[in-house]
Amino acid sequence: MTTTQQHPYPPPDPRRGNGAAQGGGTGHGGHGAGDGHDHGQGHQHDQGHAHSHDDGHTLGHPPGQGPGQGPGQGGSGAGGGHGHSHSHSHGPAAPVSKHLRKVIAAILIPFTAAVVVGLVVLWPGGAPSHERTGVGFDRQTQAATVTKVVSVSCKSVNASGDSSTGDTSTAEGSSAKQEEDGTCKKATVRVDTGKDKGRTFTEIVQPDQSRQLDEGEKVVVAYEPSAPKDLQYSVTDVNRKFPMALLAGIFALAVVVVGRLRGVMALVALAVSFLVLTMFILPGILQGSNPLLMAVVGSSAIMLIALYICHGLSARTSVAVLGTLVSLCLIGLLGSEFIDWAALTGNTDDNTGLIHGLYPSIDMSGLLLAGVIIGSLGVLDDVTVTQTSAVWELHEANPTMGWRGLYRAGIRIGRDHIASVVNTLVLAYAGAALPLLLLFSIAQSSVATVANSELVAEEIVRTLVGSIGLVASVPVTTLLAALVVSADRQSKEAVASVEAPARGGRGRRRKR
Repeated sequence: MTTTQQHPYPPPDPRRGNGAAQGGGTGHGGHGAGDGHDHGQGHQHDQGHAHSHDDGHTLGHPPGQGPGQGPGQGGSGAGGGHGHSHSHSHGPAAPVSKHLRKVIAAILIPFTAAVVVGLVVLWPGGAPSHERTGVGFDRQTQAATVTKVVSVSCKSVNASGDSSTGDTSTAEGSSAKQEEDGTCKKATVRVDTGKDKGRTFTEIVQPDQSRQLDEGEKVVVAYEPSAPKDLQYSVTDVNRKFPMALLAGIFALAVVVVGRLRGVMALVALAVSFLVLTMFILPGILQGSNPLLMAVVGSSAIMLIALYICHGLSARTSVAVLGTLVSLCLIGLLGSEFIDWAALTGNTDDNTGLIHGLYPSIDMSGLLLAGVIIGSLGVLDDVTVTQTSAVWELHEANPTMGWRGLYRAGIRIGRDHIASVVNTLVLAYAGAALPLLLLFSIAQSSVATVANSELVAEEIVRTLVGSIGLVASVPVTTLLAALVVSADRQSKEAVASVEAPARGGRGRRRKR
Protein backbone atom coordinates (compact mmCIF):
# COMPACT_ATOMS: atom_id res chain seq x y z
CA MET A 1 0.00 0.00 0.00
CA THR A 2 1.42 3.38 -1.02
CA THR A 3 1.54 6.10 1.61
CA THR A 4 1.09 9.72 0.59
CA GLN A 5 3.95 11.91 1.82
CA GLN A 6 2.98 15.07 3.66
CA HIS A 7 4.62 18.32 2.61
CA PRO A 8 3.85 21.55 4.46
CA TYR A 9 2.59 24.36 2.31
CA PRO A 10 2.07 28.01 3.22
CA PRO A 11 -1.52 29.21 3.53
CA PRO A 12 -3.27 30.17 0.28
CA ASP A 13 -2.42 33.57 -1.09
CA PRO A 14 -5.63 35.62 -1.03
CA ARG A 15 -4.49 37.50 -4.10
CA ARG A 16 -4.67 34.30 -6.16
CA GLY A 17 -8.26 33.10 -5.97
CA ASN A 18 -7.85 30.75 -8.91
CA GLY A 19 -4.37 29.58 -8.09
CA ALA A 20 -3.30 26.71 -5.89
CA ALA A 21 -5.57 25.54 -3.15
CA GLN A 22 -6.19 22.42 -1.24
CA GLY A 23 -7.98 19.62 -3.03
CA GLY A 24 -8.86 20.33 -6.68
CA GLY A 25 -12.25 18.96 -7.65
CA THR A 26 -14.31 16.30 -5.97
CA GLY A 27 -11.71 13.66 -5.25
CA HIS A 28 -12.24 9.95 -4.72
CA GLY A 29 -9.50 8.13 -2.94
CA GLY A 30 -7.32 11.13 -2.02
CA HIS A 31 -6.58 14.52 -3.45
CA GLY A 32 -3.62 16.70 -4.26
CA ALA A 33 -3.00 20.31 -5.01
CA GLY A 34 -4.55 21.32 -8.29
CA ASP A 35 -5.89 24.31 -10.13
CA GLY A 36 -9.56 23.67 -9.53
CA HIS A 37 -10.51 23.61 -13.22
CA ASP A 38 -11.30 20.00 -13.88
CA HIS A 39 -13.60 19.29 -16.85
CA GLY A 40 -15.31 15.95 -17.27
CA GLN A 41 -13.08 13.26 -15.79
CA GLY A 42 -10.04 14.74 -14.03
CA HIS A 43 -6.87 13.05 -12.76
CA GLN A 44 -4.90 14.44 -9.83
CA HIS A 45 -1.37 13.10 -9.36
CA ASP A 46 0.93 13.56 -6.37
CA GLN A 47 3.85 11.66 -5.02
CA GLY A 48 1.48 9.19 -3.41
CA HIS A 49 -0.21 8.69 -6.82
CA ALA A 50 -3.63 9.55 -5.48
CA HIS A 51 -6.24 9.44 -8.29
CA SER A 52 -9.33 11.61 -8.36
CA HIS A 53 -12.29 11.73 -10.72
CA ASP A 54 -14.18 14.95 -11.15
CA ASP A 55 -17.78 14.28 -12.09
CA GLY A 56 -18.12 17.68 -13.71
CA HIS A 57 -20.21 19.29 -10.92
CA THR A 58 -18.81 22.39 -9.17
CA LEU A 59 -19.17 22.38 -5.43
CA GLY A 60 -19.25 25.42 -3.15
CA HIS A 61 -15.84 26.54 -1.90
CA PRO A 62 -14.78 28.31 1.27
CA PRO A 63 -13.06 31.67 1.17
CA GLY A 64 -9.57 31.53 -0.23
CA GLN A 65 -10.25 28.59 -2.53
CA GLY A 66 -10.68 28.92 -6.27
CA PRO A 67 -13.81 27.90 -8.16
CA GLY A 68 -14.28 24.18 -8.59
CA GLN A 69 -12.33 23.29 -5.41
CA GLY A 70 -13.86 21.08 -2.83
CA PRO A 71 -13.16 18.47 -0.23
CA GLY A 72 -11.66 15.13 -1.11
CA GLN A 73 -13.64 12.00 -0.40
CA GLY A 74 -12.12 8.82 0.89
CA GLY A 75 -8.74 10.25 1.94
CA SER A 76 -6.95 13.37 3.12
CA GLY A 77 -3.63 15.14 3.03
CA ALA A 78 -2.25 17.83 0.80
CA GLY A 79 -0.32 16.35 -2.08
CA GLY A 80 2.93 17.75 -3.17
CA GLY A 81 2.57 17.09 -6.87
CA HIS A 82 0.80 18.84 -9.68
CA GLY A 83 -2.72 18.53 -11.09
CA HIS A 84 -3.93 18.17 -14.64
CA SER A 85 -7.23 17.29 -16.31
CA HIS A 86 -8.50 15.23 -19.26
CA SER A 87 -11.89 15.93 -20.82
CA HIS A 88 -14.22 13.02 -21.58
CA SER A 89 -17.76 13.42 -22.84
CA HIS A 90 -20.40 11.35 -21.06
CA GLY A 91 -23.80 12.25 -22.49
CA PRO A 92 -25.19 15.07 -24.62
CA ALA A 93 -22.99 17.89 -25.80
CA ALA A 94 -22.72 20.95 -23.58
CA PRO A 95 -25.15 23.72 -24.54
CA VAL A 96 -23.72 26.51 -26.61
CA SER A 97 -23.46 30.07 -25.39
CA LYS A 98 -26.38 32.46 -25.25
CA HIS A 99 -24.79 34.62 -27.94
CA LEU A 100 -24.58 31.75 -30.41
CA ARG A 101 -28.13 30.65 -29.69
CA LYS A 102 -29.27 34.15 -30.58
CA VAL A 103 -27.42 34.01 -33.91
CA ILE A 104 -28.97 30.65 -34.84
CA ALA A 105 -32.42 31.83 -33.74
CA ALA A 106 -32.09 34.97 -35.88
CA ILE A 107 -31.76 32.70 -38.93
CA LEU A 108 -34.21 29.90 -38.16
CA ILE A 109 -37.08 31.81 -36.52
CA PRO A 110 -37.89 33.88 -39.65
CA PHE A 111 -37.60 30.73 -41.78
CA THR A 112 -39.92 28.81 -39.47
CA ALA A 113 -42.38 31.72 -39.43
CA ALA A 114 -42.36 31.76 -43.26
CA VAL A 115 -43.10 28.01 -43.35
CA VAL A 116 -46.00 28.41 -40.92
CA VAL A 117 -47.42 31.28 -42.98
CA GLY A 118 -47.07 29.17 -46.13
CA LEU A 119 -48.92 26.27 -44.51
CA VAL A 120 -51.78 28.56 -43.42
CA VAL A 121 -52.10 30.42 -46.74
CA LEU A 122 -51.75 27.36 -48.99
CA TRP A 123 -53.72 24.89 -46.86
CA PRO A 124 -56.02 23.17 -49.40
CA GLY A 125 -58.80 21.91 -47.13
CA GLY A 126 -59.17 18.57 -48.94
CA ALA A 127 -58.87 17.18 -52.45
CA PRO A 128 -61.42 18.38 -55.04
CA SER A 129 -64.13 15.94 -56.04
CA HIS A 130 -64.58 14.60 -59.57
CA GLU A 131 -66.79 12.16 -61.42
CA ARG A 132 -65.42 8.63 -61.44
CA THR A 133 -64.04 7.49 -64.79
CA GLY A 134 -63.86 3.79 -63.96
CA VAL A 135 -60.31 3.64 -65.37
CA GLY A 136 -57.29 2.34 -63.48
CA PHE A 137 -57.26 3.47 -59.86
CA ASP A 138 -60.20 5.80 -60.46
CA ARG A 139 -62.81 3.13 -59.71
CA GLN A 140 -65.22 2.40 -56.90
CA THR A 141 -63.93 -0.58 -54.96
CA GLN A 142 -65.29 -2.83 -52.22
CA ALA A 143 -63.94 -5.67 -50.08
CA ALA A 144 -65.09 -9.19 -50.94
CA THR A 145 -64.45 -12.87 -50.18
CA VAL A 146 -64.12 -15.85 -52.52
CA THR A 147 -66.69 -18.33 -51.15
CA LYS A 148 -66.47 -21.15 -53.71
CA VAL A 149 -64.14 -22.27 -56.51
CA VAL A 150 -64.93 -25.07 -59.02
CA SER A 151 -62.98 -26.31 -62.04
CA VAL A 152 -64.73 -26.13 -65.40
CA SER A 153 -63.79 -26.53 -69.05
CA CYS A 154 -62.58 -23.27 -70.53
CA LYS A 155 -64.46 -24.03 -73.76
CA SER A 156 -67.78 -24.16 -71.92
CA VAL A 157 -67.41 -20.87 -70.07
CA ASN A 158 -65.62 -18.65 -72.60
CA ALA A 159 -67.77 -16.21 -74.52
CA SER A 160 -66.98 -17.72 -77.91
CA GLY A 161 -67.30 -21.43 -78.52
CA ASP A 162 -65.44 -21.33 -81.84
CA SER A 163 -62.22 -23.27 -82.16
CA SER A 164 -58.97 -21.37 -82.15
CA THR A 165 -57.37 -20.90 -85.57
CA GLY A 166 -54.45 -18.76 -84.42
CA ASP A 167 -50.76 -19.57 -84.82
CA THR A 168 -49.72 -21.47 -81.68
CA SER A 169 -46.08 -20.48 -82.24
CA THR A 170 -46.91 -16.96 -81.03
CA ALA A 171 -47.70 -15.98 -77.44
CA GLU A 172 -51.26 -14.90 -78.37
CA GLY A 173 -52.01 -18.09 -80.29
CA SER A 174 -50.61 -20.32 -77.55
CA SER A 175 -52.71 -18.51 -74.92
CA ALA A 176 -55.89 -18.86 -76.98
CA LYS A 177 -55.25 -22.58 -77.47
CA GLN A 178 -54.67 -23.05 -73.74
CA GLU A 179 -57.87 -21.20 -72.91
CA GLU A 180 -59.79 -23.41 -75.31
CA ASP A 181 -58.43 -26.79 -74.21
CA GLY A 182 -57.46 -26.05 -70.59
CA THR A 183 -59.32 -26.08 -67.31
CA CYS A 184 -60.57 -22.77 -65.95
CA LYS A 185 -61.80 -21.80 -62.48
CA LYS A 186 -65.30 -20.55 -61.77
CA ALA A 187 -65.18 -18.56 -58.53
CA THR A 188 -68.17 -17.35 -56.52
CA VAL A 189 -67.39 -14.03 -54.84
CA ARG A 190 -69.38 -12.36 -52.04
CA VAL A 191 -69.31 -8.57 -51.61
CA ASP A 192 -68.57 -7.69 -47.95
CA THR A 193 -68.87 -3.88 -47.90
CA GLY A 194 -70.98 -1.15 -49.49
CA LYS A 195 -74.64 -0.93 -50.39
CA ASP A 196 -74.56 -4.36 -52.08
CA LYS A 197 -73.13 -6.17 -49.04
CA GLY A 198 -73.96 -9.89 -49.26
CA ARG A 199 -74.42 -9.89 -53.03
CA THR A 200 -72.60 -12.64 -54.95
CA PHE A 201 -71.26 -12.85 -58.49
CA THR A 202 -69.13 -15.28 -60.50
CA GLU A 203 -65.64 -14.71 -61.85
CA ILE A 204 -63.98 -16.86 -64.52
CA VAL A 205 -60.22 -17.29 -64.04
CA GLN A 206 -58.26 -18.38 -67.11
CA PRO A 207 -55.44 -20.92 -66.64
CA ASP A 208 -52.74 -18.50 -67.85
CA GLN A 209 -53.72 -15.62 -65.55
CA SER A 210 -51.01 -14.55 -63.09
CA ARG A 211 -53.49 -14.28 -60.20
CA GLN A 212 -55.46 -17.42 -59.38
CA LEU A 213 -58.32 -17.35 -56.86
CA ASP A 214 -58.65 -19.74 -53.93
CA GLU A 215 -61.62 -20.46 -51.68
CA GLY A 216 -61.72 -18.21 -48.60
CA GLU A 217 -59.35 -15.63 -50.13
CA LYS A 218 -59.97 -11.94 -49.38
CA VAL A 219 -60.09 -9.82 -52.55
CA VAL A 220 -60.84 -6.30 -53.80
CA VAL A 221 -63.63 -5.89 -56.37
CA ALA A 222 -64.37 -2.95 -58.65
CA TYR A 223 -67.90 -1.65 -59.12
CA GLU A 224 -69.18 -0.12 -62.35
CA PRO A 225 -72.81 1.05 -61.95
CA SER A 226 -73.38 1.66 -65.68
CA ALA A 227 -72.56 -1.95 -66.64
CA PRO A 228 -75.16 -4.76 -66.88
CA LYS A 229 -76.12 -6.10 -63.46
CA ASP A 230 -74.26 -9.40 -63.82
CA LEU A 231 -71.11 -7.54 -64.94
CA GLN A 232 -71.09 -4.67 -62.45
CA TYR A 233 -68.55 -6.33 -60.14
CA SER A 234 -65.17 -7.80 -61.06
CA VAL A 235 -62.13 -8.89 -59.05
CA THR A 236 -59.26 -6.44 -59.42
CA ASP A 237 -56.78 -7.32 -56.68
CA VAL A 238 -56.04 -9.28 -53.52
CA ASN A 239 -56.84 -7.72 -50.14
CA ARG A 240 -53.43 -7.32 -48.45
CA LYS A 241 -54.47 -5.19 -45.48
CA PHE A 242 -53.70 -7.76 -42.80
CA PRO A 243 -50.15 -8.74 -43.89
CA MET A 244 -49.30 -5.10 -44.55
CA ALA A 245 -50.59 -4.05 -41.12
CA LEU A 246 -48.70 -6.91 -39.47
CA LEU A 247 -45.47 -5.91 -41.20
CA ALA A 248 -45.96 -2.29 -40.12
CA GLY A 249 -46.49 -3.46 -36.54
CA ILE A 250 -43.29 -5.52 -36.61
CA PHE A 251 -41.40 -2.51 -37.98
CA ALA A 252 -42.75 -0.20 -35.25
CA LEU A 253 -41.94 -2.76 -32.55
CA ALA A 254 -38.36 -3.17 -33.82
CA VAL A 255 -37.84 0.60 -33.90
CA VAL A 256 -39.15 1.04 -30.34
CA VAL A 257 -37.24 -1.94 -28.90
CA VAL A 258 -33.91 -0.85 -30.39
CA GLY A 259 -34.36 2.93 -30.38
CA ARG A 260 -36.40 3.21 -27.15
CA LEU A 261 -37.54 6.81 -26.61
CA ARG A 262 -35.65 8.00 -29.68
CA GLY A 263 -37.40 5.28 -31.69
CA VAL A 264 -40.80 6.44 -30.43
CA MET A 265 -39.96 9.99 -31.47
CA ALA A 266 -38.91 8.72 -34.91
CA LEU A 267 -42.28 7.02 -35.36
CA VAL A 268 -44.07 10.21 -34.32
CA ALA A 269 -42.03 12.17 -36.87
CA LEU A 270 -42.86 9.57 -39.53
CA ALA A 271 -46.58 9.94 -38.80
CA VAL A 272 -46.35 13.74 -38.99
CA SER A 273 -44.48 13.53 -42.31
CA PHE A 274 -47.19 11.26 -43.72
CA LEU A 275 -49.92 13.64 -42.55
CA VAL A 276 -48.23 16.66 -44.16
CA LEU A 277 -47.84 14.73 -47.40
CA THR A 278 -51.43 13.45 -47.56
CA MET A 279 -53.26 16.44 -46.07
CA PHE A 280 -51.23 19.35 -47.48
CA ILE A 281 -48.98 18.54 -50.44
CA LEU A 282 -51.18 16.12 -52.43
CA PRO A 283 -54.54 17.92 -51.99
CA GLY A 284 -52.86 21.27 -52.68
CA ILE A 285 -51.46 20.03 -55.99
CA LEU A 286 -54.88 18.65 -56.95
CA GLN A 287 -56.45 22.03 -56.08
CA GLY A 288 -54.23 23.63 -58.71
CA SER A 289 -51.42 25.11 -56.55
CA ASN A 290 -47.90 25.16 -57.93
CA PRO A 291 -46.40 21.69 -57.25
CA LEU A 292 -42.92 23.12 -56.62
CA LEU A 293 -44.22 25.66 -54.09
CA MET A 294 -46.27 23.00 -52.30
CA ALA A 295 -43.28 20.65 -52.19
CA VAL A 296 -40.93 23.34 -50.84
CA VAL A 297 -43.31 24.46 -48.07
CA GLY A 298 -44.35 20.90 -47.20
CA SER A 299 -40.80 19.56 -47.22
CA SER A 300 -39.62 22.44 -45.03
CA ALA A 301 -42.37 21.69 -42.52
CA ILE A 302 -41.49 17.98 -42.54
CA MET A 303 -37.81 18.80 -42.09
CA LEU A 304 -38.38 21.11 -39.11
CA ILE A 305 -40.85 18.83 -37.35
CA ALA A 306 -38.99 15.57 -37.97
CA LEU A 307 -35.50 16.80 -37.05
CA TYR A 308 -36.51 18.60 -33.87
CA ILE A 309 -38.79 15.78 -32.72
CA CYS A 310 -36.14 13.12 -33.29
CA HIS A 311 -33.02 15.01 -32.18
CA GLY A 312 -34.25 17.66 -29.78
CA LEU A 313 -34.30 21.46 -29.80
CA SER A 314 -30.57 22.24 -29.79
CA ALA A 315 -27.90 24.12 -31.69
CA ARG A 316 -26.65 20.83 -33.12
CA THR A 317 -30.06 20.07 -34.65
CA SER A 318 -30.37 23.65 -35.89
CA VAL A 319 -27.11 23.34 -37.81
CA ALA A 320 -28.40 20.12 -39.41
CA VAL A 321 -31.58 22.00 -40.38
CA LEU A 322 -29.54 24.76 -42.03
CA GLY A 323 -27.42 22.23 -43.94
CA THR A 324 -30.53 20.40 -45.13
CA LEU A 325 -32.16 23.66 -46.22
CA VAL A 326 -29.15 24.74 -48.29
CA SER A 327 -28.97 21.32 -49.97
CA LEU A 328 -32.71 21.32 -50.75
CA CYS A 329 -32.35 24.74 -52.40
CA LEU A 330 -29.53 23.38 -54.56
CA ILE A 331 -31.58 20.32 -55.53
CA GLY A 332 -34.54 22.54 -56.44
CA LEU A 333 -32.43 24.79 -58.67
CA LEU A 334 -30.64 21.94 -60.44
CA GLY A 335 -33.84 19.94 -60.86
CA SER A 336 -35.72 22.89 -62.33
CA GLU A 337 -32.96 23.66 -64.83
CA PHE A 338 -32.34 20.12 -66.04
CA ILE A 339 -36.00 19.07 -66.20
CA ASP A 340 -36.61 22.08 -68.43
CA TRP A 341 -33.40 21.58 -70.43
CA ALA A 342 -34.11 17.88 -71.05
CA ALA A 343 -37.75 18.67 -71.98
CA LEU A 344 -39.18 16.20 -69.47
CA THR A 345 -42.97 16.45 -69.36
CA GLY A 346 -43.60 14.16 -66.37
CA ASN A 347 -46.43 12.48 -68.32
CA THR A 348 -44.90 9.13 -69.20
CA ASP A 349 -47.26 6.31 -68.18
CA ASP A 350 -50.92 5.42 -67.72
CA ASN A 351 -51.08 6.77 -64.15
CA THR A 352 -49.65 10.19 -64.97
CA GLY A 353 -51.82 10.28 -68.10
CA LEU A 354 -54.91 9.61 -65.98
CA ILE A 355 -53.92 12.41 -63.55
CA HIS A 356 -53.42 14.83 -66.42
CA GLY A 357 -56.76 13.79 -67.93
CA LEU A 358 -58.68 14.32 -64.68
CA TYR A 359 -56.86 17.54 -63.70
CA PRO A 360 -55.51 19.23 -66.85
CA SER A 361 -54.39 22.28 -64.85
CA ILE A 362 -51.69 20.33 -62.99
CA ASP A 363 -48.15 21.13 -64.14
CA MET A 364 -46.80 17.63 -64.67
CA SER A 365 -43.16 18.75 -65.01
CA GLY A 366 -43.57 20.67 -61.74
CA LEU A 367 -44.98 17.51 -60.21
CA LEU A 368 -41.84 15.67 -61.31
CA LEU A 369 -39.64 18.32 -59.67
CA ALA A 370 -41.70 18.14 -56.47
CA GLY A 371 -41.08 14.39 -56.40
CA VAL A 372 -37.34 14.94 -56.74
CA ILE A 373 -37.30 17.32 -53.75
CA ILE A 374 -39.46 15.14 -51.49
CA GLY A 375 -37.56 11.99 -52.44
CA SER A 376 -34.21 13.56 -51.56
CA LEU A 377 -35.33 14.95 -48.20
CA GLY A 378 -35.25 11.68 -46.28
CA VAL A 379 -31.67 10.84 -47.21
CA LEU A 380 -30.56 14.44 -46.68
CA ASP A 381 -31.71 14.33 -43.06
CA ASP A 382 -29.50 11.32 -42.43
CA VAL A 383 -26.41 12.91 -43.96
CA THR A 384 -26.72 16.33 -42.30
CA VAL A 385 -27.47 14.97 -38.82
CA THR A 386 -24.56 12.53 -39.04
CA GLN A 387 -22.08 15.18 -40.16
CA THR A 388 -23.19 17.66 -37.52
CA SER A 389 -22.89 15.06 -34.78
CA ALA A 390 -19.43 14.06 -36.01
CA VAL A 391 -18.14 17.66 -35.84
CA TRP A 392 -19.68 18.17 -32.40
CA GLU A 393 -18.05 15.04 -31.03
CA LEU A 394 -14.68 16.01 -32.54
CA HIS A 395 -14.96 19.36 -30.77
CA GLU A 396 -15.86 17.68 -27.48
CA ALA A 397 -12.83 15.41 -27.80
CA ASN A 398 -10.48 18.31 -28.55
CA PRO A 399 -11.89 21.75 -27.62
CA THR A 400 -8.69 23.49 -28.77
CA MET A 401 -9.18 22.43 -32.40
CA GLY A 402 -10.02 25.36 -34.69
CA TRP A 403 -12.69 25.40 -37.38
CA ARG A 404 -10.23 24.41 -40.12
CA GLY A 405 -9.10 21.34 -38.19
CA LEU A 406 -12.70 20.42 -37.40
CA TYR A 407 -13.67 20.80 -41.04
CA ARG A 408 -10.79 18.64 -42.28
CA ALA A 409 -11.53 15.91 -39.76
CA GLY A 410 -15.28 16.04 -40.42
CA ILE A 411 -14.91 15.94 -44.19
CA ARG A 412 -12.83 12.77 -43.93
CA ILE A 413 -15.78 11.13 -42.19
CA GLY A 414 -18.13 12.60 -44.79
CA ARG A 415 -16.27 11.06 -47.72
CA ASP A 416 -17.13 7.58 -46.49
CA HIS A 417 -20.71 8.67 -46.03
CA ILE A 418 -20.87 10.07 -49.56
CA ALA A 419 -19.71 6.82 -51.13
CA SER A 420 -22.32 4.71 -49.37
CA VAL A 421 -25.25 7.14 -49.68
CA VAL A 422 -24.82 7.80 -53.41
CA ASN A 423 -24.61 4.10 -54.14
CA THR A 424 -27.72 3.51 -52.02
CA LEU A 425 -29.71 6.19 -53.84
CA VAL A 426 -28.76 4.94 -57.31
CA LEU A 427 -29.59 1.34 -56.44
CA ALA A 428 -32.91 2.38 -54.90
CA TYR A 429 -34.02 4.11 -58.10
CA ALA A 430 -32.67 1.27 -60.25
CA GLY A 431 -34.59 -1.26 -58.18
CA ALA A 432 -37.82 0.70 -58.60
CA ALA A 433 -37.31 0.85 -62.37
CA LEU A 434 -36.11 -2.75 -62.73
CA PRO A 435 -39.09 -4.01 -64.82
CA LEU A 436 -38.61 -1.10 -67.20
CA LEU A 437 -34.88 -1.78 -67.51
CA LEU A 438 -35.69 -5.45 -68.13
CA LEU A 439 -37.96 -4.51 -71.04
CA PHE A 440 -35.16 -2.51 -72.63
CA SER A 441 -32.81 -5.44 -72.13
CA ILE A 442 -35.25 -7.78 -73.86
CA ALA A 443 -35.49 -5.33 -76.76
CA GLN A 444 -31.66 -5.32 -76.96
CA SER A 445 -31.58 -1.54 -76.92
CA SER A 446 -28.28 0.28 -76.57
CA VAL A 447 -27.41 2.20 -73.43
CA ALA A 448 -27.76 5.51 -75.29
CA THR A 449 -31.23 4.56 -76.56
CA VAL A 450 -32.36 3.52 -73.09
CA ALA A 451 -31.04 6.69 -71.46
CA ASN A 452 -32.65 8.89 -74.11
CA SER A 453 -36.17 7.57 -73.52
CA GLU A 454 -38.23 9.86 -71.29
CA LEU A 455 -39.14 7.09 -68.87
CA VAL A 456 -35.50 6.38 -68.06
CA ALA A 457 -34.35 9.99 -68.46
CA GLU A 458 -36.70 11.00 -65.66
CA GLU A 459 -35.11 8.48 -63.31
CA ILE A 460 -31.60 9.53 -64.37
CA VAL A 461 -32.33 13.21 -63.69
CA ARG A 462 -34.03 12.32 -60.39
CA THR A 463 -31.06 10.20 -59.31
CA LEU A 464 -28.27 12.55 -60.37
CA VAL A 465 -29.87 15.75 -59.08
CA GLY A 466 -30.60 14.11 -55.74
CA SER A 467 -27.08 12.69 -55.55
CA ILE A 468 -25.51 16.08 -56.28
CA GLY A 469 -27.53 17.56 -53.43
CA LEU A 470 -26.42 14.77 -51.11
CA VAL A 471 -22.77 15.20 -52.03
CA ALA A 472 -22.98 18.97 -51.54
CA SER A 473 -24.68 18.57 -48.16
CA VAL A 474 -21.53 16.99 -46.66
CA PRO A 475 -19.10 19.93 -47.05
CA VAL A 476 -21.87 22.49 -46.48
CA THR A 477 -23.08 20.96 -43.22
CA THR A 478 -19.55 20.16 -42.01
CA LEU A 479 -18.45 23.75 -42.63
CA LEU A 480 -21.50 25.19 -40.86
CA ALA A 481 -20.99 22.92 -37.86
CA ALA A 482 -17.26 23.70 -37.66
CA LEU A 483 -17.88 27.46 -37.79
CA VAL A 484 -20.61 27.29 -35.16
CA VAL A 485 -18.73 25.27 -32.56
CA SER A 486 -15.46 27.15 -33.07
CA ALA A 487 -17.21 30.53 -32.74
CA ASP A 488 -18.92 29.53 -29.51
CA ARG A 489 -17.88 31.91 -26.71
CA GLN A 490 -18.63 29.29 -24.08
CA SER A 491 -16.25 26.86 -25.81
CA LYS A 492 -13.48 29.46 -25.83
CA GLU A 493 -13.93 30.06 -22.12
CA ALA A 494 -13.68 26.32 -21.48
CA VAL A 495 -10.46 26.09 -23.52
CA ALA A 496 -8.98 29.02 -21.59
CA SER A 497 -9.78 27.32 -18.29
CA VAL A 498 -8.03 24.14 -19.46
CA GLU A 499 -4.90 26.04 -20.46
CA ALA A 500 -4.83 28.19 -17.28
CA PRO A 501 -2.90 25.74 -15.03
CA ALA A 502 0.06 25.73 -17.39
CA ARG A 503 0.43 29.49 -16.97
CA GLY A 504 -0.29 30.25 -13.34
CA GLY A 505 -1.01 27.16 -11.24
CA ARG A 506 0.51 26.92 -7.73
CA GLY A 507 0.94 23.15 -7.95
CA ARG A 508 4.40 22.44 -9.41
CA ARG A 509 6.39 19.25 -9.75
CA ARG A 510 8.82 18.92 -6.83
CA LYS A 511 12.46 18.87 -7.88
CA ARG A 512 14.17 15.58 -7.21
